[in-house]
This record gives sequence, structure tokens and C-alpha cells, in this order.
Amino acid sequence: MRVFVTGASGHLGSAIVPELIAAGHDVVGLARSDAAAATITAFGATVHRGDLSDLDGLAKAAADSDGTIHLAFDHDRMRTGDWAAAIAADLAVLHAFGDALAGTGKPLVGTSGTLAVANLGRPGTEEDAGNPGGRTDAENAVIGFAERGVRSSVVRVPPITHSTLDRHGFARTLIAIAQQAGVAGYPGDGTNRWPAGHTLDVGHLYRLALEDAPAGTRWHAAGDEGIPVRDIAQSIGDHLGLPVASIPADRVEAHFGFLATVLVLDNPVTTRATRRILGWEPVHPGLLADFGTGDYFS
Repeated sequence: MRVFVTGASGHLGSAIVPELIAAGHDVVGLARSDAAAATITAFGATVHRGDLSDLDGLAKAAADSDGTIHLAFDHDRMRTGDWAAAIAADLAVLHAFGDALAGTGKPLVGTSGTLAVANLGRPGTEEDAGNPGGRTDAENAVIGFAERGVRSSVVRVPPITHSTLDRHGFARTLIAIAQQAGVAGYPGDGTNRWPAGHTLDVGHLYRLALEDAPAGTRWHAAGDEGIPVRDIAQSIGDHLGLPVASIPADRVEAHFGFLATVLVLDNPVTTRATRRILGWEPVHPGLLADFGTGDYFS
């Protein structure tokens, strides 16, 4: 299968592209810079130069391929708080893909997050649709393409996706915040739960979704289905030799910055349908075990 991948040189792409190539697929990766192009070439993939603003070019690349995986997102805008612009740009790309692939039956795998099903009062399932707004709008758009003859599916990625390939994710952000503050903090009593997934396990799930996911389906890429945030902070504190403490509600935003609004969410999930239907089984270390390998604290 010829597969077009946006975000091919990024954290997830660095696992997904080699996974696809090893399985015998030909990969075309979107690159907006010379550095990204060099990374994609080193993976053994073909480079498509462009960026997320080139909607016509993206649509043609998808139409010329047998399948598409969309990973790219404007994380710079996200980190500065300009969520609306980042979400609008993502939706524009997805609708360009939907128009290009309508009626073809080709697979389109989109990217969302397990946080779409946070605070349900129970573990979120693959059948749960997230509340409208934010990245859930993009998720719902992809699911809706199934009615237009696209074999569309969405992989929900945990807020912490960890491995030696991770250089800018939330795990490293939490570690950096602890180092700067001199304390490994957690909000409130820290009993709210976050899922996590090893990058290589996440990459494997994307391939399975591309190859076999039925149209209009959602999948959870969580090896750890829900770790208490207090336990994550405790592990960070232990590895850094720092005290671990609760951060009061009136100081959470100042302490955690842009992470504050999501770190307080309770986000346990189940992966039963993902395992049963796609045969996905995570085989790489969980988050706390991965912390123990030393890469995050070297």
C-alpha cells in the first residue's frame, strides 16, 4: 500500500513510518523543512514537500495514495494558547482529505486524544463520542467521513506518549516543570488518572487501523489505562531527588502553565475493543517502568 503520512518526521511519525515500511508499505511523508525531509529520507520513505496550509497539495497527495495517516498538528499554537487557530487549521486539512477520498473506500486514519473522553465518571470506551469542541471536532469529522465512502478511523493517543523517541511531550514537560520549581507537584489529591502509551505500541496501532479498521471507528492507544497523577509525580520526584507535593487549586495554573487545564482531568480509558477487534497488544514498558530506564532523567 502507498501511504501518505503527515507529521512523518515527528514523535509519532518516527515510530509509525518505520513500522509501515517494515510491514511492506511504501510511505510518502510530508516535510515542511530540509531537516524534516532528511529525517523522512533516512527512514526509507519518499518526501512530499509542503505544509498544512497547502490544502490542494495535501488533497492530491492523499488522492494519489492508497491510504492516509494524519498526524501533523500546529503544536506551536497549542502551546501558546491559540487553540482556536490550531483547531481550525486541522479541520481544514481533514476536510480537504475527506473531499479527496470521498467514495474511494480508501483508509484515512486521523489522530485525537483520550482526553476527549475525560471526566466521564468511569473509564472511557472506544464507543464513547467526545463532547463537541477542541480536537473532538476533528475526531468527529473523520468519523463522519465514513458516511461519504471513506474507511475512516481515529486513534486516540494518551496525553503521555513516552519512549526514547519523545523529546517534547508532556512527560518531559512535567519533568522540566519539576526541575524548575524544585518540587514534583500534582494537582489536588492527585487521584485523577491519566493513561499513557509507549510510542512504539502507539505506532503499531496506527498500522493496524490503516490496514484493518472498519469505517467510522475509534481506537485507544493506551498501554497504561489510567495512572494516578500523584504516582507520576512521585516517580518524577524519586528520579530527580525532589520532594513531592500537592499543588493547591489557586496555584495550579501558575505552577503547571498550559498543562494546568488538562492535568486536573480524570481520564481512565479501556482498550478492550481495540485489543479484541484489531488484535493490538502493547508489548513495550509502561510509563513508570520507562522512567526507570533512565532516558528521561539522563
